[in-house]
Amino acid sequence: MSSIEITQAINQISELFHLALNGEEIIITENQQPLLKLTALKSKSKRPPLFGTDKDIISIADNFDEPLEEFED
Repeated sequence: MSSIEITQAINQISELFHLALNGEEIIITENQQPLLKLTALKSKSKRPPLFGTDKDIISIADNFDEPLEEFED
């Protein structure tokens, strides 16, 4: 988390927006007192795709749904 005085923030607002969008929290101060907190509403963290992530890692036997012979009566 970084802080910046409001007079400097006005001159660097575009840069501060980019920092916030990349996950940084920025405190804007006035007379060394916290005034605003600039953060992104959505995080840029990407979750892995749901389908196909275990391709070639997990395999299912062709007979996976057949009864096991050792448990049959």
